[in-house]
Amino acid sequence: MATAAKTRTSKSAKTEKADAPKAAAKSKALPSPVESAYLERSGRKISYEPTEKINIIEVGNFPSLGRLTALRFLEWVLDNPNGVISLPTGKTPEYFIKWSKYFLEGWSKKDIQKQLHEVGITASAPPSFKGLHFVQIDEFYPIDPQQQNSFHYYVNKHYLRGFGMDPKRAMLIDPSRIGIPKGHTLESVWPGGKVDLGLRSRVAWTDQEKLQYDVLLAVDQFCSEYEAKIREMGGLGFFLGGIGPDGHIGFNPRGADRFSQTRLTLRNYETEAAAAGDLGGIEISRNRPVITIGLGTITYNPNGVIIVFAAGEAKSRVVADAVQEDKHVRYPATALQGLKEARFYLTHGATIKLVERQLDDILKAEKIDDARLEKAVIDRALALDKRLDQLEDRDAKDDRVLSAALRKAERSLSEVGKWSRDRMIGRITRGLDDRRDETILHTGPHHDDIMLAYMPYVMHLVRNPSNKNYFTVLTSGFTAVTSSFLAEILEDVKEYIDAGEFARDAANGVFLPENIKARAEEVYTFLDGIAARDERIGRRAQARRMVFNLTQVHEDEDLKHIRERVNEHLNYLSTVYAGKKDIAIIQTLKGMQREFEEELIWGYVGNGPDTVFHGRLGFYTGDIFTKAPTLDRDVKPVLALLEKLEPTVVSLAFDPEGTGPDTHYKVLQVLHEALIQYQKKTGKAPTVWGYRNVWHRLHPADAHIYIPATQNTLTIVENMFMNWFGSQ
Repeated sequence: MATAAKTRTSKSAKTEKADAPKAAAKSKALPSPVESAYLERSGRKISYEPTEKINIIEVGNFPSLGRLTALRFLEWVLDNPNGVISLPTGKTPEYFIKWSKYFLEGWSKKDIQKQLHEVGITASAPPSFKGLHFVQIDEFYPIDPQQQNSFHYYVNKHYLRGFGMDPKRAMLIDPSRIGIPKGHTLESVWPGGKVDLGLRSRVAWTDQEKLQYDVLLAVDQFCSEYEAKIREMGGLGFFLGGIGPDGHIGFNPRGADRFSQTRLTLRNYETEAAAAGDLGGIEISRNRPVITIGLGTITYNPNGVIIVFAAGEAKSRVVADAVQEDKHVRYPATALQGLKEARFYLTHGATIKLVERQLDDILKAEKIDDARLEKAVIDRALALDKRLDQLEDRDAKDDRVLSAALRKAERSLSEVGKWSRDRMIGRITRGLDDRRDETILHTGPHHDDIMLAYMPYVMHLVRNPSNKNYFTVLTSGFTAVTSSFLAEILEDVKEYIDAGEFARDAANGVFLPENIKARAEEVYTFLDGIAARDERIGRRAQARRMVFNLTQVHEDEDLKHIRERVNEHLNYLSTVYAGKKDIAIIQTLKGMQREFEEELIWGYVGNGPDTVFHGRLGFYTGDIFTKAPTLDRDVKPVLALLEKLEPTVVSLAFDPEGTGPDTHYKVLQVLHEALIQYQKKTGKAPTVWGYRNVWHRLHPADAHIYIPATQNTLTIVENMFMNWFGSQ
């Protein structure tokens, strides 16, 4: 077995162990054959002096990022069949795992061999994973390892079984086996999953606290031994990880000691919020400790290949801090600086705040485009806290990017500042235009996306009676609805049925699927309850809608039977852990509740349920990795809606690099293809509005329309979110 990568220095775990205490080499290692191939494609250098302190490989999009990491990983395993590896969990590795399996399963195929040869991998047989030592990066504590949202479960499914590794050579973190005395469980030691780390430094008064103190010491001992085992193997030979919203690597957040080791620790709010989806809600994630390897663990082996990958502009700030700032606990990933095999693999969007690459783009361009010039000017005005029309030529002196842009444009800063101001005023004016005679299809991946992006504009558009506004959310959104929230509604349903509240409704045909008027009544009755500040009115309307949902799901309108079904569902909900993938019928009921909440939003602005279309695209399944969209299952329903409504404008969540949730990226793929098919079929090309919301803002220079919003409007939006998205 041989690859082009064999020309590079590789060491056995034994040799790495001997070299581990040595200081890391100051010189940066040459790129591997795979990296060299991708560098050539990107037209970039691996590093730009003087500001970049970590090497970077740049690609165009999210799937390409996964392909690059997969190829580099396979290249390394071919060279190091007995090496020590540590791979990431969560949604970020989706394409890394998919591409790895793609190459492994089709290695001998002619077309795949061609792809491998193109990046310098010449092995005729795929690498074997049997000799690898696997190290789990982190784990929530406490959590049952059998839960599908535990990292222990993830590692076993996707890496040990998925890649065919030897479980006996894996170091895993199983909280149920760490210090739990006979006759006890994680739940009996830590009721409700609440862990008081303060017991380490205070007296344990009760028998329960004494038990917890002993278990905490056992966990700390486990962490110490875990760290020692990693170091005995010479440290990590290959590490792949993402970077969090605060710059965390593993669960080493802002402020973490760069020499930190494996430990049980609390997280900050950013990491809690990022993990909320895995744990079934922020209320579960909040104050939940984690066991994590430390920054010192990751960097212990000076010859280890350490790769951090990130996609999209939302990560550009933390990437720039890691790459350009000096080593500091404020920026955890700066701990990687000085390691010759440390790399950042990034999409272009994640590099936009790297100064040297901005300069490179400007210098390579034959002519600087208006957006790039305006971006540089706006950034400078913000940095100096000056109005655009107050900028003077001397203000560009200490800004290399702006100075280069002005030279390329052959314009002065004072002139360009006024020009930028005029352009911004033009965009505000465009946002104030009274659009008339439009048929607008507002689309969103999730049920809060439109509202949290441009709700003030929607309120403006619906006031003009010549416009037709339609709304569609393309996924059912069931993952946003907790089991406890659904259980509360079902308890209300049971109470109202037992009281005979819905008998007359049933006799009047309220629960028939063709009764559109009844669905509108539920929406407006709920809104009346909010206006009257009478919770009972809203609860009854919500419960009545849930009864309708139950009759549709079970194809049974008999209220006695529905009552029995409610008990079955309540029993199920009482037995599942937070974050577990639900059975199909519960997913459907949760999604239908989310859809009702969507109808409330648009009902408030005057649009009835007949203008709201629920997408429920099939790729959205609740799995850690959602399915790839397909033409028949996902695109055709959207195409049919376009043909039915014939919109002149279509809005969409603009997320081409996977900056936000993966659902955004996949919905964008579906809409893109549906619009292409629609144009081919009808010859019509609607205007497309691309928006962003809380996951990342557009730069002012990248936006074409600015929507003015009053404080009153923002207050209304906040009130809507807090009152009508009960599931959140």
